[in-house]
Amino acid sequence: MCGIAGKVSFTSKSVSETDINKMTAAIIHRGPDDGGVYISPDQKVGLGNRRLAIIDLSPKGHMPMSYKDRYWITYNGEIYNFQVERKKLSKMGYRFKSQSDTEVIMALYDKYGVKCLDHLRGMFAFVIYDTQKNILFCARDRLGKKPFKYYIDANVFIFASELKAILTQSQYHPQPDYHAIHNYLTLQYCPSPQTGFIGINKLEPGHYILLDIAKNKLTKVRYWRLDFSSKIDLSEDEWQRRILSKLEESVKLRLISDVPLGAFLSGGIDSSAIVAMMAKNSSQSVKTFSIGFDEPKYNELSYARLVAQRFDTDHTEFIVKPETIEILPELVAQFEEPFADSSALATYYVSKLTRQQVTVALNGDGGDENFAGYGRYSVQKFSLWYDRIQKFNNFIIEPSLRLLQNHYSNTFLKRVLRFSQTVSQGYEKRYVNYICYFNDQQKRQLYTPDFYNRVGNNDSGNYISDKFQDSETFDKMDQTLYTDINTYLPDDLLVKVDIASMSVSLEGRSPFLDHEFMELMAKMPFNLKLRGQNTKKYILKQALKDFLPDKILNRPKMGFGVPLDKWFKGDLNSYLKGVLLSRRSINRHLFSSTYTRSLIESNPMDTITSYELWALLTLELWFRRYFDK
Repeated sequence: MCGIAGKVSFTSKSVSETDINKMTAAIIHRGPDDGGVYISPDQKVGLGNRRLAIIDLSPKGHMPMSYKDRYWITYNGEIYNFQVERKKLSKMGYRFKSQSDTEVIMALYDKYGVKCLDHLRGMFAFVIYDTQKNILFCARDRLGKKPFKYYIDANVFIFASELKAILTQSQYHPQPDYHAIHNYLTLQYCPSPQTGFIGINKLEPGHYILLDIAKNKLTKVRYWRLDFSSKIDLSEDEWQRRILSKLEESVKLRLISDVPLGAFLSGGIDSSAIVAMMAKNSSQSVKTFSIGFDEPKYNELSYARLVAQRFDTDHTEFIVKPETIEILPELVAQFEEPFADSSALATYYVSKLTRQQVTVALNGDGGDENFAGYGRYSVQKFSLWYDRIQKFNNFIIEPSLRLLQNHYSNTFLKRVLRFSQTVSQGYEKRYVNYICYFNDQQKRQLYTPDFYNRVGNNDSGNYISDKFQDSETFDKMDQTLYTDINTYLPDDLLVKVDIASMSVSLEGRSPFLDHEFMELMAKMPFNLKLRGQNTKKYILKQALKDFLPDKILNRPKMGFGVPLDKWFKGDLNSYLKGVLLSRRSINRHLFSSTYTRSLIESNPMDTITSYELWALLTLELWFRRYFDK
């Protein structure tokens, strides 16, 4: 696991070692064990690397690494099947100097060109410089577990794991991307390829770039997508067997490490399943790590302890309190893009706790996307039937929901009311309105007239709608899964885990996101994932019934949330007002202070309102960190 950076000059200006060192110094947290720089003989190409040593701890794993006196690579990630591929290549006559997966990637590229990606099972972002063809091959893994950001103009191409490295270069002058901010306030993240910075892009998951340096020509290609269109008809028992077999295989591959490893344990089904498989395949007690809160509504520690006891793990816990928000400005700086997922705070603290004992941690990410675990899927399934009762909705349901909302502060009621108001707009629009932070009606109140005139006519929901259309399946529920896997998963959940864990030099691994596992689950009929209206993850629960306690399998789902509603009405109320209602914030002329104050003073404060305030709070801190001088 590492941090990568590099630069290509298209002019007479040289790339210097100082340039690259500045970039890698900005991301040293991603790789504190070693660092390296490569500058091409003509000084037009520079590659940099910061290494967190996981596989082959010897100096032979140093990067940037060369192969056959032709290729140079800087690489971030883990290829779990590299030993199998290495054996195949060795039989073809390829020779290796190290025991690392890095060298195998270059040999595969030498053999197969861009098709080398078909042979890689793991998480990665890498750049290979082919000195003979004078091209750069840049690739990102299928699901987007490892980040890749870049800037290109007529003079230069700059890339890095984190854009804060790009900001060290004089050729780039930071400017906020207000259209990305408009999308962020809908989705809680900047959708790919946006980053919040004009000119800096994210390479989308499952894509690669070929840069012809002589011609300054960049070509971007998608090499993988998840296919939901082809289903396999199997019995429930056979599906259960295949789930367990493939999941155990995915976990075993991710136990390969030359450094200590453990697991995040929330007490939910997904992380508990991973711990169960780790315990089955480990000779020593699995180290597990959990965090909780004083507020019972958000505290899952009792469930985590139950799993820890079941599998006799070496378990460690930590309680997050309101004063721990002191880390927020630094956390906003680490996330570098506008990012409003409040569970990033919890993820940071569990990562910090975990890093005190291990260097690698497995997690349960991907279980909800594979097996329809979110409540939104029940709502979307209901909406297919809801189409038939629009008149009933307009005259009976929506007025009733409004009446209930006036008397009760309930997050679910608020979301359902939003949903009912857009029932006539089509399946995709309903979905956006259900999951969004600020809808268009709220933005008209939140935005100043000037800001709304600048960005308000752009429909943020189109980004989501396009993914539905891109799914190549007619099944509406599979379209929803496909959309989440291509939006919320890579741009929110995987960003959260990557940035939070790598900020403390911890590698995260996600067995549920093994691409072979996901390809198999995409072939499963949807009705085995969501049974009826409310039984989420039906087939996964059935498969795990002999592994996990009933209290874990049948417990209500809890998101990895933070008790913001309690904190914002209590200990953090003055801090919230001090930031959002400050002259500094108001002078940006983006948001109405009257509307912002009404959100802060809402009584009682529901969960959705607290999320909206968190989005505004972290956005203001982002402006202060990256644009206020």
